[in-house]
Amino acid sequence: MQDYRKLSVWKKSYLLAIDVYKITRKFPKEETFGLTSQLRRAVVSIPANIAEGCGRGGNIELVRFLQISSGSAHELECHILLAKDIGYLRDEEFSSLDDQIGEIKRMLSSLMSKIKQDHKKS
Repeated sequence: MQDYRKLSVWKKSYLLAIDVYKITRKFPKEETFGLTSQLRRAVVSIPANIAEGCGRGGNIELVRFLQISSGSAHELECHILLAKDIGYLRDEEFSSLDDQIGEIKRMLSSLMSKIKQDHKKS
C-alpha cells in the first residue's frame, strides 16, 4: 500500500477536478443533471481510482485501477469536446483542460508501464 497523495499523477488529476468543478459552475442550470454531472463524475473518478488502487493489495490491482482512471480521462476528454462545441467552454478553457487531460493520460500510461516492468522483474 502506498500513499496516493505522493503521486504526481494523483496531484495533477486532483487539481484538474477542482478546475472542472469551478468551470462547470458557469454551465446552464438545465445541465445540472446532464453534462455538468457527467463531467464532474468523470473527473472525480480519475484521482479517486488512483487512490483506491493504492489502497489495494498489490501492483496488479493498482494497474487495474489506473486503467479505470485512464478510461475516465478519455471519457472526460470527450465531454469537454462536446462542452466546447455546444458553447459551454471558451477555447482557452478547453485548451487548458485538454492539455491537463493529455498530460494525465501520459502519466497514467507511464506509471502502468513502470509497474508492469517492475512486476516482471520480481
